[in-house]
Amino acid sequence: MNEWYLEYHIYKDRFGLLGDIASLLGMMAINIETLRDIEDRRRGFLIRTDDPAKIESLRTLLEYVENIKVTALRQPTLLDRLALRHGKLITKSEQEEKVNTYQFTRDELGMLVDFLGEHLKVTGNQVMGIRGMPRVGKTESLVAASVYAGKRWTVVSSTLLKQTIRTDLEDEEFSTDDHVYIIDGIVSTLRGNEDHMRLVKRILRLDAPKIIEHPDIFVQHSEFNWNLFDRVIELRNTPDEEITYEALEHLGQ
Repeated sequence: MNEWYLEYHIYKDRFGLLGDIASLLGMMAINIETLRDIEDRRRGFLIRTDDPAKIESLRTLLEYVENIKVTALRQPTLLDRLALRHGKLITKSEQEEKVNTYQFTRDELGMLVDFLGEHLKVTGNQVMGIRGMPRVGKTESLVAASVYAGKRWTVVSSTLLKQTIRTDLEDEEFSTDDHVYIIDGIVSTLRGNEDHMRLVKRILRLDAPKIIEHPDIFVQHSEFNWNLFDRVIELRNTPDEEITYEALEHLGQ
């Protein structure tokens, strides 16, 4: 049976509304696998049916249900599954045009780890950037996500605990099947020598996931551009925190 994600916005949470939806799904022999209230007066369902035609019929019938507006009825994406798991929507930046950008705050670290971890489970070449101020939890989240995905993390450059600038890796660290490579864009571009940058370029060619902290600085001070990145994550202490680079660049000097 195929899975589908149903989500609707509630204009008025009247008594019996959920029962009406559940009864409708039951009469159509559509199974409810998961049900979760989601922020911003939304409710999400993971449903199953062996007949795709029922989904189109459901879409039509839901237009006549009072007090709701269907916001999604589709095969579930990763973002849909995480919304059901955490009861929150992942915010996607509407201003960032260079690369798909997703926004998290520090109190959403659990959801961020799941988001990163699910992407890291996917084999093959991918590059993710993560931007945020110091001590907001960037590197810790990357390490936790690597554990979540069952991958070993290799720090190529970092300021965690002590400054790390590597110029070579052990042979087993080039095993692309089970490794995640973590690069600090500030340390690599502002402190790294030619041998270090040669290693960074070699790693970026590997068929494995890479995560670059401070991607803006990395792009500004290297030969690479935003086409390198598959997605960027922003992590803030609060939703309105400004991510600035004047202070951050001193970390690499």
